[in-house]
Parts: sequence; C-alpha cells; structure tokens
Amino acid sequence: MLQTLTERLFDDGDRTALDPFAVFEEWYALAQEAEPNDPHAFALATVDDEGLPDVRMVLLNARDARGFCFFTNFESAKGGQLHAHPKAAMLMHWKSLRRQVRVRGNVEVVTPEEADAYFASRNKGSRIASSVSDQSQVLDSRATLIERVAALTEQVGDGPVTRPPHWSGFRIVPTSMEFWKDGEFRLHDRVKFVWNGDGWVSDRLYP
Repeated sequence: MLQTLTERLFDDGDRTALDPFAVFEEWYALAQEAEPNDPHAFALATVDDEGLPDVRMVLLNARDARGFCFFTNFESAKGGQLHAHPKAAMLMHWKSLRRQVRVRGNVEVVTPEEADAYFASRNKGSRIASSVSDQSQVLDSRATLIERVAALTEQVGDGPVTRPPHWSGFRIVPTSMEFWKDGEFRLHDRVKFVWNGDGWVSDRLYP
C-alpha cells in the first residue's frame, strides 16, 4: 500500500527524498477541508531595531518552491522591521488537525509583477482600504478612516484601483521547516528539515 507523505515523514526510515514543500501541501490541503476559518492564517514573527520580537497574524497569499508569500503595507511596523532585518519566522497552527508547521528563513521582496497580480485579484473594497490606510500609524478616530475610504471610493467610481507604491509583498525563503503532529500523552511527532545549501536534511526531534 502506498504511504502518504505524512506516513513517510514520521516513519523512521529514509527521508532523504522527501520534499518538505510537498509535505506542506499535503497538510495544507487537509487544513482547507478541516479548518472552519482561515486555514491560510499564520503567525508572523519579526524583530525591531532593539532586538525585541514582534508577532501578529497574517494570511498566506501565495506559495511555491521558492517560499511563502504575504502582502502588506511596507510602511507598517512589520514592513519597516522586515526591510531593516530581512529574516522572519512563521507558524501555521491547525487546531482541528492538531498539527502545526514552523518555518524560519530569510525574507525577500516579491517582484512588482507579483504584487500587481495579487492586488488585482483582491476585492475592490479591500484594494481601497489598503490604499487609504496608514497601517500601524496613530488614527485619531474611526470616522477619519471611513471618510478616507468614502473619498477614494467616490474618486475611482467604476474605474480600477491602482496598487499604491507602499503596498507589496514579502516572501519567506525557508532555511528550516518543522512539522509537528499531536500525540497521546504529549508524545508528539516532530520532524525538522534544514537547508544545508545543497539540499534538505531532516531529523526527528524529541517532543
């Protein structure tokens, strides 16, 4: 009987041919079926100029063999932190599956073409909101934000909403990926992949 990637992952046999991105896709497909809300949500950790960690929930908007992408306002707190310190960690936790994936790696900016394509795919209201929000800056009242949304909505009418220059995306390029699966009596299964420059090497970890 053909083993699933998960079975191969936690088998104590040879994992050298196992691709962690392929394992992620198997888990992500299960999460899309099982999670009632936002299976693509993840916690993003960055660091500020004082070395103090910062974490918040964002959405996984794109992924491929290069890494994991999310889009944001580059003038936000996370945007500034990532431009100054282009390294990050992400955690996807699917409570319904009792599984999680941890990723650490370097961060790069996506191409303008990638940012344009994703921005164009968003709901028009979301495009307008992203254009008028000075994310992470002090807001005197919600009324001010609503007024800015209304003004831009009237201005564009039935026309397109152009991606603002401050809005783009980051790609986390993994240097490590860890897969965790809940086990009875806290005897969890953990396998960590590390990129050594030539390929992925993996080890089972104590829970």
